[in-house]
Amino acid sequence: MRPQLPDFPWDVLAPYAEKAKQHPGGIIDLSVGTPVDPTPGFIQDALKAAADSPRYPLTAGTQKLRDAILTWARNTLGATGEFDVLPVIGSKELVAWLPTILQSSKVLYPEVAYPTYLVGALLADAKAIEVDVNADKWPKADLAWVNSPSNPTGRVHSEDELRCAINWSRKRGAVLVSDECYLEFGDTSTPQSILKFTDGNNKNLLAVHSLSKRSSMAGYRAAFLIGDSQLIAKIREVRKHAGMMVPLPVQEAMIAALSESTHVVEQRARYNARRATLRPVLNSAGFSIEESAAGLYIWATRNEDCWISVDWLAELGILATPGIFYGKKGASHIRIALTATDAQIRAAAARLVEVCK
Repeated sequence: MRPQLPDFPWDVLAPYAEKAKQHPGGIIDLSVGTPVDPTPGFIQDALKAAADSPRYPLTAGTQKLRDAILTWARNTLGATGEFDVLPVIGSKELVAWLPTILQSSKVLYPEVAYPTYLVGALLADAKAIEVDVNADKWPKADLAWVNSPSNPTGRVHSEDELRCAINWSRKRGAVLVSDECYLEFGDTSTPQSILKFTDGNNKNLLAVHSLSKRSSMAGYRAAFLIGDSQLIAKIREVRKHAGMMVPLPVQEAMIAALSESTHVVEQRARYNARRATLRPVLNSAGFSIEESAAGLYIWATRNEDCWISVDWLAELGILATPGIFYGKKGASHIRIALTATDAQIRAAAARLVEVCK
């Protein structure tokens, strides 16, 4: 039998949510990174226009969608050389099942990381090993994850760090997967795709992208893979047998989203403005902000057990995520999501200001 899966993190957080709900002003939930801003109307229109969809969709995606992803990868990511693409039902689902699809036996993942990297390894009955950013120190494995900008920290990998990971993959003949779901949400740092640094050789390299946050489409479960054509062909073949096809109306919505970038610029500005609102008041409350250069989160610490920080904020009606959810090295940190309305962010800031008077 596979090792037991960890407790679902947000079930453990539930008592603190209940405590936060008792605040006279109500709870301000800054824990789960779920978008609250509306899906752009033109994307909704594309979904509605394709609603008459009686046939099964293609696992590989329509040619129009494939072309849209290929063009976006070249223009936005700087991808070069030969590569293929594959639409998938959500990036979380992909992360959870990719080690199983690839029959991985040893999986490397960041020491402070999105919990599903570990869960995916456990589901595949693979050995899971935490590693730091420096790939020169990585052990032998058949699959490794990198994540830039990072969830939860907002850290952005440098070109040297990404090239080092690529070199590790080439020396080991191992699959390297870069989770880049927050790539277009830079703030004080501009994230770059790993595909920009392959020098046209994409063998054993994959990049994961999602429209959940980029285009406020989390409910659509719209994501895709870009990279090594042979690897993607192998993944596609398994998915053809197992199902997991992206519905045609969602594919049409993806085409619309990838064909327009103004809404992404606007959404990035919203998240960065929310970060700018919360950063100084968190500092005044004794929190140090670490990393948080991009993405949707603030990674903060008061050098105390993370549950103490979570409880203190819950007293103010603010729910944050304990850093221990993301690994032992997060035990003194909290993650604060920027996926709340502008009004809620201002209200959270006001509560922090009031308690610090």
